Amino acid sequence: MNIRFKAYSPDQLLLLPPSLKDWLPEDHLAYFVSDLVDELDLCEIEKSYETERRGQPAYHPRMMTKLLVYAYCVGVPSSRKIEAKTYEDVAFRVLAAGAHPDHDTIAEFRKRHLKALSGLFVDVLLLCKEAGLVKLGHVALDGTKVKANASKHKAMSYSRMCEKEEELVREVEDLLKKAQATDEEEDRRYGKGKRGDELPEELRFREGRLKRIREAKEALEREAKAKARAEGKVDENDKPKPPKRGRAPKTPAGVPKPKAQRNFTDPESRIMKDSTTKGFIQGYNSQVAVDAKSQVIVAAEVTSEPNDKKQVSPMVNQIEENLGEKPKELSADCGYYSEANVTDLETEEIEAFIAPEKKKHTDAGAPAPRGRPPKGLSVKDRMVRKLRTKRGRRKYGLRKEVVEPVFGQIKQVRGFRQYLLRGLENVRCEWRLICLGHNLLKLFRSGYVLAGG
Repeated sequence: MNIRFKAYSPDQLLLLPPSLKDWLPEDHLAYFVSDLVDELDLCEIEKSYETERRGQPAYHPRMMTKLLVYAYCVGVPSSRKIEAKTYEDVAFRVLAAGAHPDHDTIAEFRKRHLKALSGLFVDVLLLCKEAGLVKLGHVALDGTKVKANASKHKAMSYSRMCEKEEELVREVEDLLKKAQATDEEEDRRYGKGKRGDELPEELRFREGRLKRIREAKEALEREAKAKARAEGKVDENDKPKPPKRGRAPKTPAGVPKPKAQRNFTDPESRIMKDSTTKGFIQGYNSQVAVDAKSQVIVAAEVTSEPNDKKQVSPMVNQIEENLGEKPKELSADCGYYSEANVTDLETEEIEAFIAPEKKKHTDAGAPAPRGRPPKGLSVKDRMVRKLRTKRGRRKYGLRKEVVEPVFGQIKQVRGFRQYLLRGLENVRCEWRLICLGHNLLKLFRSGYVLAGG
């Protein structure tokens, strides 16, 4: 039987040196990222190397930036995986120009220049606006809970800290007495300077744990006092003021609530309920404001507060700071509703579509109100009525169409479900890098041609 196949010679040597440009299609995302980073201003990163005169030269900041930006676009933010990709993945090899920075170098570059790298979010956003992908006609606001780089089992409540502190103090005192007795007995038997090692090791463990618990307990107490001062619930000596009316609260102002928790691995993260799984995670509340035109993220923020009510004004302010203008309309779910938020948006001349309470499926079939709204309606009643109109239902419906696919692309498609970094400020920067990758993909798929392209 005569069967013909194309030639296959895995051991065949190349006659001429290969060109990296021939390894990928011309319209590949890697080339787009490379051209885009070449146009960005990286002076802040490059200048930081001017004073360095020791050791081997550093990898070029543009190459490192291209690797990280591309990695966040394709959902490979791990420094170890990026290192492996420079060997295994053609796109990463092209961007690295055949170099293979190790994972420590990649992680150190990201850590050292994290703030500058996250600042590129605005640069890419402005390019999206230039490409016509951002109109700010309607912006939808929403948040998602993302796991912190910490286990919820490493958290402890304030009441448990108090109990454990007392327990450890007693254990440390007992161990100190035993250690002293052991020392005296060994000095009597063998002479001074000779003692066993097991007991001091046990003592050091408990003293170290006691120190960590006390530090966490003091941090919760500082936070509680700072909150009470800001709310005017304590006097100049941090003593609770008597309530103007009603009974005094069970927990005095300025004192942490018994269930207030702090994590020992990432103290700024919090235990939050994940609305998707209905379970509890140790994480952060990650916020986005998304333009309805092309699902471009126009503002990104992270907070350790599980509640969304306080996020409306900061997100609107960030939109204006990023783009120099405010949206005309804003929609958000009931987690963002408060009369103050609606009033503030009206003052800013932004039309709000925020549900005062969770909308039921039966509401969809209710008849839409007609005519002008009656006089004397409260802020809440006016909003309820507006969301029952045909226009109100359509505008509020944009929220799901605009924001939820964005979270789906970030979490499902690109697999981002947990932060790599720790601490609120670091996590904020990492979230902006994630959102930068989302916007860059939108820009790439729009067919936008870069000035140098």
